[in-house]
Amino acid sequence: MSSLKYVLVTGGAGYIGSHVIYVLQKTRRYKVISLDNNHNSKSAALDRVSQLSKSELGPNPTDQERESTEIDSHKCDLTKPEEIRAVFDKYGKGGIWGVIHIAAYKAVGESTEIPLTYYANNVSATVSLLQIMNEYGCHNIVYSSSATVYGTPPVIPIPETTRLQADSPYGKTKVMAETIIDDLCHSDKNWRAISLRYFNPAGAHPSGLIGEDPRGRPGNLLPLLAHMAVGRVKDATLKVFGNDYPTPDGTCVRDYLHIMDLASGHVLALDALDSESKVFDADAAAYCKAYNLGKGKGVSVLQIVEAMRKATGFDYKYEIVGRRRGDVPDLTADPTLAEKELGFKAAADLETMCRDLWNWQSKNVEGYGPQ
Repeated sequence: MSSLKYVLVTGGAGYIGSHVIYVLQKTRRYKVISLDNNHNSKSAALDRVSQLSKSELGPNPTDQERESTEIDSHKCDLTKPEEIRAVFDKYGKGGIWGVIHIAAYKAVGESTEIPLTYYANNVSATVSLLQIMNEYGCHNIVYSSSATVYGTPPVIPIPETTRLQADSPYGKTKVMAETIIDDLCHSDKNWRAISLRYFNPAGAHPSGLIGEDPRGRPGNLLPLLAHMAVGRVKDATLKVFGNDYPTPDGTCVRDYLHIMDLASGHVLALDALDSESKVFDADAAAYCKAYNLGKGKGVSVLQIVEAMRKATGFDYKYEIVGRRRGDVPDLTADPTLAEKELGFKAAADLETMCRDLWNWQSKNVEGYGPQ
């Protein structure tokens, strides 16, 4: 019998989810079940992940190693409990060991326009998922949270002890979901949970086979710059929101980490949920923790533009416009706790992120192509 642990990944076909699944498969210790409604993802990403994983098998792989490269993929809407339950029912009680919950709507600006949609998708769906996990005896969860939970932080770099005071509905959905998971762990010590507060993931797998393929105009800076360089953005002038912040060059500073480092952080967190792990104190009131996943070093908007100029050879034009509502000067992580307790380290530098992003985008001008 296979000794692989069955792990369900929500949002598995997305940018973060596909890279997390690749790293899970690389361990040869997990069998992945992917759930995704393809709202902002394409199933082709999972085909590419399997292709990568199979290409890295040794010359004489065991049956278990072969099984680890297969993905049981389901088109599933987490706002419909019956669709989640159908997947858990396939594996039976105790069949799925753990969940990495990534699926969410994630646009800060959009969340201010349609907050009810964000609360339904990011909070209510999480409650349904947790209820069904409980029903089927699955009590291990890694939750994808966000640095937006900190709002405008009083201290930089930001430690996990910082008060959670999100500014946007999106950020508030992450605070609410973390709170729900924490309350659940306090109510029942069968549960083990780790919330990962992402800073800014960037880049792509070095092969260029998988990467970020947002629908429509990218909302984040690096994919927008990549789309500009391949001619997918008609307005070729970048708007830089404010250059009068108290930062080295006056533009906002953010903490970027390579998507492969971020993905590795998920596997380290999943491993830490194992009963043999030393992350949780036996006498703790609840087995629930939160960790920052960041590099611990911020870079400014203009530094990113310059790094992408070097990676792509594209002559970016930009104009300084007024500050954007909700932007804060500096969001840089203090990743000390994750390094100490999980063994996490974001090793890749900005140049590597830009190089790998450009490798992906230049080889896949239209991303994964039409769905």
